[in-house]
Amino acid sequence: MLVHGKTTDGEGACVLRARPGKLEAGEVRPLRHGRPVGSGEIVSLSPRADSADVYDVKTLCELPPGGAAGRTASDGPAQVATEAYRDAWERTFGGGRTRAAMN
Repeated sequence: MLVHGKTTDGEGACVLRARPGKLEAGEVRPLRHGRPVGSGEIVSLSPRADSADVYDVKTLCELPPGGAAGRTASDGPAQVATEAYRDAWERTFGGGRTRAAMN
């Protein structure tokens, strides 16, 4: 991997990565606690002794498209409702009542 400049926000680096049969352009950024990882790969870079801007790359984790969990913004938490939850809901809010009837 060749590092050739900073990203526009200054938090990462612009890179060229040579893989067997292809050359890829991209960005690398440090992992930050509490920030989403996104998609792509989590890599470890080891500087080469013969050049200050060239690194050996070790892929630690490949991330699915759409983010680390493979989810999209429209996804939400699992919707799990037990019988006890439904019974309590019915006791609290009643069945069949509409918002207009509550007012």
